[in-house]
Amino acid sequence: MTRRRTAAAAALLALLLPLPLAAAGTAAAADAPSAAERSRPTVELPRPTGPFAVGREDLHLVDRSRTDPWAGSGPRELMVTMRYPARRDTGGPARYLTREEARLLLVDRGLDQAVPVETLAGTASASRTGARPLAGRHPLVVLSPGFTVHRATLTALAEDLASRGYVVAAVDHAYESVGTAFPGGRVLTCLACDKAQETGMRAVSDNRARDVSFLLDRLTGPHPAWHHAGLIDPGRIAMAGHSIGGASAIAAMAADPRIRAGVNMDGGNATPVPATGLGGRPFLLLGAQQRGPGGNASWDRDWPQLDGWKRWITFDGSGHFTFSDFPSIGQQLGLDDPEAPLPGARSVELTRRYVGAFLDRHLRGQSRPVLDGPSADAPEVRFHTP
Repeated sequence: MTRRRTAAAAALLALLLPLPLAAAGTAAAADAPSAAERSRPTVELPRPTGPFAVGREDLHLVDRSRTDPWAGSGPRELMVTMRYPARRDTGGPARYLTREEARLLLVDRGLDQAVPVETLAGTASASRTGARPLAGRHPLVVLSPGFTVHRATLTALAEDLASRGYVVAAVDHAYESVGTAFPGGRVLTCLACDKAQETGMRAVSDNRARDVSFLLDRLTGPHPAWHHAGLIDPGRIAMAGHSIGGASAIAAMAADPRIRAGVNMDGGNATPVPATGLGGRPFLLLGAQQRGPGGNASWDRDWPQLDGWKRWITFDGSGHFTFSDFPSIGQQLGLDDPEAPLPGARSVELTRRYVGAFLDRHLRGQSRPVLDGPSADAPEVRFHTP
């Protein structure tokens, strides 16, 4: 949740980058892959498991009622990737990152002299820009990424949810990643990375809660910012996130009753659950192996305060980045992270299974027995009842 990375995680990411990443991100005509890039071997995230194609569209949102807390001037801005169930054989390919987003990530990792920017920028994924949406009203899931990392790192989960009939809004919070492209040729870098050392991470999670409330206003209000906003059922909204993004789900739910359910994927709870609880709304703590009882003080502290349906689940052999795209990419490159030996494909499968089951149960009212306790086909999964 802090900017500090373990040596193993940093080494894994360094090894991941020499081949292109097949996942969705910001696309622009000027950033189209060259013939040389198209000829490179590709690494693909697991295909979505649902029956629908996945549409994708980026939104730039500006909250003029708020001054950006990290810049200290100018309005608060968000970049949002919307994914939605779509008709097959419509739309065009998307990229994982722009070249400048990729360059800044490489600089941050000390790899800018070793890895070509074009390699990281990536190839197309299952998401299709401009795809025709599938008619209907669908639950909305807001996804918030970890600190310093781009919203694209949750692509495998986002695409799977959209393929199964959810609308998904993955959010980049301005100045909280090492590089995110905004309109007008701007790329905002991580001003929060230094300031959060002084303010503490609660300032990040509380600020993200305000971002999410603004996002919901713009997606479900009377004059929505997204032209496919009619796809969203405003009575069925959940939030999930990784690291500080997951911790921010608690802050967002405490502040906004529109969010009916939440998922924290391995984030320490910088914003505590209120003493009065979350109004009986359901919450899932989904963590790495070390996040069992006694492994994180904030989870131990907040578990009794969760006053609705709740589960505390960990995966054996998992690490902090298990719930992101990186382990899947690493597996395809023949890489192993000794601190997180759970195979990449299995990491994606289990994350999709339990997050998807939680959302199905609490946004769709569907029975999902996998949430009731251990399963014979998932021996890595631990249920905790402290």
